[in-house]
Amino acid sequence: MEFIDYYKVLGLPNTATQDDIKKAYRKLARKYHPDVNPNAEEAKKSFQQINEANEVLSDPEKRKKYDQYGKDWEHAEAYEEAKKQRARQGDFGQSDFGGGGNYQQYSSSDFGDGQDFSDFFSSMFGGSRNSSSRATQFRGQDFNATLQLTDKDVYTTQKQVLTLNDKKIRITIPAGVENGQTIKIKGHGGEGVNGGPKGDLYITFQITPDAQFKRIGADLYATQNIDLFTAVLGGDAVINTFMDKVKLKVTAGTQNGTKVRLKGKGFPKYKIDGEFGDLYITYNVVVPTDLSEEQKDLFIKLSKLK
Repeated sequence: MEFIDYYKVLGLPNTATQDDIKKAYRKLARKYHPDVNPNAEEAKKSFQQINEANEVLSDPEKRKKYDQYGKDWEHAEAYEEAKKQRARQGDFGQSDFGGGGNYQQYSSSDFGDGQDFSDFFSSMFGGSRNSSSRATQFRGQDFNATLQLTDKDVYTTQKQVLTLNDKKIRITIPAGVENGQTIKIKGHGGEGVNGGPKGDLYITFQITPDAQFKRIGADLYATQNIDLFTAVLGGDAVINTFMDKVKLKVTAGTQNGTKVRLKGKGFPKYKIDGEFGDLYITYNVVVPTDLSEEQKDLFIKLSKLK
C-alpha cells in the first residue's frame, strides 16, 4: 500500500498541535468538499484523504502509533506483543537485531527507502525455511469512504453498488441514515498479512438537507404561509409533507408563529420498520400589501369597530 503522509495532506509539520490540525482540516474540507467540486475526481480523492488524515491525527492515541509506525500504525499493538513474545522465547538473536538476544525500539527512521515496517513485519513474522516459529497473522487495514446522498435518497431503504479498488460492493442503506453517521461493512477493508482477516470498510454519510424541511433525528420542521383572512376567520390550508400533501383545518384567530404537530408525518426512524418521526409546521401569517381601496376602507371600518 502506498504510504500517505497525513501531515503533508493537511499541510502541517509533525509538531502541529491539535488546534492546528482542527483548523487545517476545516479549511481544507471546505475547499475540497464534493459539493463545491461536484465533478472533480481529484478533489473527491483529496477530500477522502483529508478526512482520513484528520481521523488519525486528531486522535492522540492513533497519532502516537502513526508517528511511530507510519502506514502500519494499525498493526502496532500486534507487532509489540509479538516482539515481546519472541523476545521471551529467545528468538531475537544476533541476526535479527545484532546483539545477544536484546532488542531495541524501532521507528520508521531506522529503515531506508527500500524497506518499511511492512517489509520488516514480513521478514520478522513471515517465517523462513530455517525457522520453526509460526508466522504471525495481522488483520488488514480498515478503509474509510464518504458517500454523498440527499434526504430524499435516505427516506426509503435502498441498495447501492460501490466500487472500491476496482471491486464492486453491494450495500443496503437503511432508511433514516443521518448526516455524519458511519456504518461498518465487515471484511471489505485491506487484505490481512500472513492469512490474517481482512479489515473493514467504514462508510460515512454526508446527507444534503432538503430545501423545505429541517431534519432533526426523525422529526421534520417546516414553515407554512397562510393569509391573514384564513388566520383571522379560520379555514383550510394544504400542507406539503415530505412525500405528499395533507389538508389541515386552521383555527380562527391563529397567531403568527403558531406551531402544529402532524404525528407520524416525519422521517423514518433508523432501522425501525414502519415507525416515523413527527412533522412540525409553523404558521407564518402573511399580511397583504396590495389591498384595493375598497379593502382598505373595510379595514378602516373594522379598526373603528374595535
